[in-house]
Amino acid sequence: MKNISVNLQEIIKSGVNIILPPRCPLSGDIVDAQGMISPEGWGGLEFITDPLCNHCGIPLDYDVGEVGKCMSCLDNPPEFNSARAAFRYNDISRNLILGFKHGDKTHIVRSFAPWLAQAGKGMLANADYLLPVPLHHLRLVSRRYNQAALIAESLSKHVGIVHLPMAIKRVRSTPSQGHLSTKDRLENVSKAFDVPIKYRGRLKGKSIILIDDVYTTGATAHECTKILRKYGAAQVHILTLARVIHD
Repeated sequence: MKNISVNLQEIIKSGVNIILPPRCPLSGDIVDAQGMISPEGWGGLEFITDPLCNHCGIPLDYDVGEVGKCMSCLDNPPEFNSARAAFRYNDISRNLILGFKHGDKTHIVRSFAPWLAQAGKGMLANADYLLPVPLHHLRLVSRRYNQAALIAESLSKHVGIVHLPMAIKRVRSTPSQGHLSTKDRLENVSKAFDVPIKYRGRLKGKSIILIDDVYTTGATAHECTKILRKYGAAQVHILTLARVIHD
């Protein structure tokens, strides 16, 4: 009966693909499977590669050698242990993420896991848990899904690391940070997160990877790291799809 069910699902899937062929979320070209990126779409994504800062993960113009850090991290080290992102936030990746985040194109999450696995291979090697940046429950109701949780779940299946979608929660609703300065962003998310009692002991002494879609100024990562360290997390790393990089 199981084989019959699987075969039926494949037949239905094939029929849907014939009627509504899968298309690249960036270019609109027909592709082999849902979530795939066409060659034209690939050309617009700027993947982040070495050399980069060992701490915050920002791409650098040259190798910093044994120092391993950018000037910003040397002067004012972030609270987290490391941060990595798969690609730069540009016009192309913005369209990809907004379609996923607000346009119900959740099927493209299948493409994200391999990119994140490559970008975060160092931190993933010793990680205990993946935690998505949470949405406040009011925003979750209006949006219907937490994009960070979908990304974390997909990555969890890809790399075999436990996903804890409820281990950190947003206890205070905050306005959108889209047009706020770095200082205002920090104030906006101050004391906005907490760890439920049932998870506090579980996180103690563990290596945590916080998952989100975009790293902008690091305000959310900073605040989440503070609360995770408060309850004993040994290491906190940040892994995002995209990173805003100012020239």
